[in-house]
Amino acid sequence: MNTYGNPFDVLIIGGGLAGLSAAIHLQKQGFDVMLIEKNEYPKHKVCGEYISNEVLPYLNYLGVDVFALGAKNITKFEVSSAKSKLIAANLPLGGFGISRYALDEALYLKAKSVGVLFVVDTVMEVQFLDDQFSVETKENGKYTSKIVIGAYGKRTNLDVKLNRNFIKNKSPYLAVKTHVKGDFPEDVVALHNFEGGYCGVSKVEDDSINLCYITNFEAFKKYKDIEEFQEKVLFKNTYLKSIFKNTTAVFESPLTISQISFDRKSPVEEHMLMCGDSAGMIHPLCGNGMSMAIRSAQIASELIIDYLDNKILSRNSLERSYQKAWNKAFKNRLKVGHVVANLFNNTTLTEVSLLALKKIPFLVPFIIKQTHGKPMIIK
Repeated sequence: MNTYGNPFDVLIIGGGLAGLSAAIHLQKQGFDVMLIEKNEYPKHKVCGEYISNEVLPYLNYLGVDVFALGAKNITKFEVSSAKSKLIAANLPLGGFGISRYALDEALYLKAKSVGVLFVVDTVMEVQFLDDQFSVETKENGKYTSKIVIGAYGKRTNLDVKLNRNFIKNKSPYLAVKTHVKGDFPEDVVALHNFEGGYCGVSKVEDDSINLCYITNFEAFKKYKDIEEFQEKVLFKNTYLKSIFKNTTAVFESPLTISQISFDRKSPVEEHMLMCGDSAGMIHPLCGNGMSMAIRSAQIASELIIDYLDNKILSRNSLERSYQKAWNKAFKNRLKVGHVVANLFNNTTLTEVSLLALKKIPFLVPFIIKQTHGKPMIIK
């Protein structure tokens, strides 16, 4: 038992897009939900901040109107090589640009309004015994729950405790994000490659331009700081040089995150259902990790509801159903993401590929479709 009385129906670890979406969904259906998040809202996060329109029906169901928050309607895509060769295409489904600062806060406020209980704390350990979870936190002790959703992001100490396979491998990637002010079309999301990485560019709700790039950490270490790396590596791409040189920084200093892993993860760990980046990350090159996080929350929530309503009769069936549904929704996306990322990691192949794509332009929207889903259906 916990200090709040009976065990919670669902306890969610992590309050990003996946955790918040699942919390709202489940609480709206009358279940008792607690969410544990280590940070206060609102907060900027290292993220591309472009989301496919596939999630709009679900966000509307949850009660969050992104365009009322000022999200930018994005209909076009541009990609350039490290040598500044550019191709452009229309996005098959379209998307929108919104900061994590704004979207996370809107989802948080909605979750609070429907009755989700929030605790600011760090989860130290999760144990499963006698068909019930015990979740130990750093500050507030233990909580018990029938179901636990792991939605805590890319990599935490909890992954070490769970002895997850991917955590044993060092990841060579570093990501850097900043917001700037200046001229950039609000209906475009751009992906500009440089030697050893790529940078996503799009506008968000306050007319800031989000710049988020990922690079190999070993390559980055050759330079004394971010400024030198940008000057000597990123700015060889003339599009990136123009954007960085002709804009004004909004952030005092860029945000960074290291040890990003694109290794395969399991959607179920020690009977926890994993959502968002905790279950698997698509390469940022494909620009659709945020929508995957939101979609995974819907999948998990719908199955949990069926389980708690006794339509799914065993925990084993719940876990197998989630694993199957997760793979059906995302396995192919992740495969295509790996192929595309490997292609763009090779400068010569990137140049040749963009030349070929210019000659066969219908291939661009076809590839985009492989890393994006269809509009989400609400039951």
